[in-house]
Amino acid sequence: MKMKIDKPILQVALDFIKLDQAIETAKEAVCGNVDWIECGTPLIKSCGVRAIKILSNIFPDVPIVADMKTMDTGKIEASLAFSAGAKIVSVLGVADDKTIADAIDTAKSFDGLIMVDLINHHDPLRRAKEVSQIGADIILLHIGIDQQDRFKVPLDLVNKIKEIVNCRVAVAGGLTEETAKLAVLNGADIVIVGRYITRSKNICETTRRVKEAITEVKND
Repeated sequence: MKMKIDKPILQVALDFIKLDQAIETAKEAVCGNVDWIECGTPLIKSCGVRAIKILSNIFPDVPIVADMKTMDTGKIEASLAFSAGAKIVSVLGVADDKTIADAIDTAKSFDGLIMVDLINHHDPLRRAKEVSQIGADIILLHIGIDQQDRFKVPLDLVNKIKEIVNCRVAVAGGLTEETAKLAVLNGADIVIVGRYITRSKNICETTRRVKEAITEVKND
């Protein structure tokens, strides 16, 4: 049975290249009540899907997101990640429709979820509707790390996407405690926070503050 998403989800992005550093950071984030742990793309490229397996073994009660950013071979890459213990796997929105469809079909056999990442797509609204119709579980509105000094996440697009899709919407891109809350106020179901948490002096406390900020939105 697929996971239900009935509250705002906080996902922490572990964009490290050293597995021990990722594990220690994840422990602190779990202390702060994080919902999902992301095995970041740099970590997967550095350590392979072994990183997914180790994180899923250490944190069996926390869903692991494999940020594969799949562009081709949707079935193969999704199978690799899900077999290693991931519960959610990312595929790029700029990938071919068949790649996305194959990943979605594969996810069904693992009771997993596919997150389609719209990073760098020239028409995110149109593509969001298309991948929702293909069967995506989550659509990610994303500004990459290399772009964050020039662009901010267009939070005004979140509600527009929500109006035309029948799946969950995630937001990522330099989010802080304040912008994570704004994202949820604009309709985001999942907020992905990386460096604001992972580079903070007190990861546990920062995670807790972000989680409380997004939870308060639904309680207002």
